[in-house]
Amino acid sequence: MSMNLMAQAMSIKVGNPLRKLVLIKMADNANDEGECWPSYQHIADHCECSKSAVKAHITALIKMGLLSKENRLGVNNGKGNTSNIYQLTLGNPVSSENTAPVSSGGTPCGSTWHQNQSLEPKDQNPSCPVAPQPDESGDEKFLSRHPEAVVFSAKKKIWGSAEDLKCAKWIRSRIVKLYEQAAESDGEVARPKEPNWTDWANEIRLMCSQDGRTHKQICELFAKANRDPFWCKNILSPSKLREKWDDLTLKLSVNPVSPADGHWNTAEAWENTL
Repeated sequence: MSMNLMAQAMSIKVGNPLRKLVLIKMADNANDEGECWPSYQHIADHCECSKSAVKAHITALIKMGLLSKENRLGVNNGKGNTSNIYQLTLGNPVSSENTAPVSSGGTPCGSTWHQNQSLEPKDQNPSCPVAPQPDESGDEKFLSRHPEAVVFSAKKKIWGSAEDLKCAKWIRSRIVKLYEQAAESDGEVARPKEPNWTDWANEIRLMCSQDGRTHKQICELFAKANRDPFWCKNILSPSKLREKWDDLTLKLSVNPVSPADGHWNTAEAWENTL
């Protein structure tokens, strides 16, 4: 870790809080020469976001002149890839205001552009060569519209914030606990498969933004359904909770959350969810 690079990374404005976190993590992994080679998954795990989000933010940092990337082939006869080699270049960043979206015309004269990009000068202005610049990726465009997204699918146009994902993981923990209790009496009960976290977080976001619910209300109603002998077997996802919300509210309103279940936002309630 280079303390000098860490200090520089913290002082640079990149226009997006998650992008700033990715940059700081890259600086944390870099040596004194600014080189690092973390995997996308390693950065995603430490920044608590999806791998696709990391890829999109690294692409944006490269366009800003803060990173350069060298692809490496795998060691197994050239098959597969090892982690890329990155070089931090924090001395002369391009303003975040000038990086997204990027016009198809190319990069302006004098801006920092990557050494691994091919430069093809335009005939009309040989003193200021302009490099053909690829259109902004779909993921990067999506994140520019939804900067608070930590999980997302640009193709499906769905996403969720950190709080949405946290709520989804809490619901998942209650379902897993239910299966574990059932397995105590029947050892053949299998653990439920891992959900699609983007779908789950998006459904919770929609409950908040479109239906007017809060994360607290979502967790409290699910806790009631999770204790009910009938509903615990039928409400096993945020989408089903949303679909049956009115029925659950009417049928379970006489059963307040008991103290034994705890408050939805205590340390105990969130235990083992993240």
